[in-house]
Amino acid sequence: MTIPGARATEESKDPYAVVKFFTPDAGWTWFVTEWEPESGVFFGLVEGLYTEFGTFSLQELTEARGPWGMRVERDLHFRPTRVRELKAYQREWGGRGPYDRTSAGEGG
Repeated sequence: MTIPGARATEESKDPYAVVKFFTPDAGWTWFVTEWEPESGVFFGLVEGLYTEFGTFSLQELTEARGPWGMRVERDLHFRPTRVRELKAYQREWGGRGPYDRTSAGEGG
């Protein structure tokens, strides 16, 4: 599965996280849902001090180091997963997150 371009999943009710990056020594994880190759900027779910959706750059990931100096790694075993199925999403929002119909005022 290729990474969708910038804003390609904007209207999706439950986009795929296609790539996962993580810090082995700092507890940060980045799930990529979109990618803009010209600028090197990703969009996706970030789990760190907070869990939130936002942008992050390839340069930031390349330069980042954890407390023991370890670099950000790509999880080579990660398979594309719907955002709502990610444990990080479930921990933060359960069934009331940005991709759940009830949080958008469309249901109960």
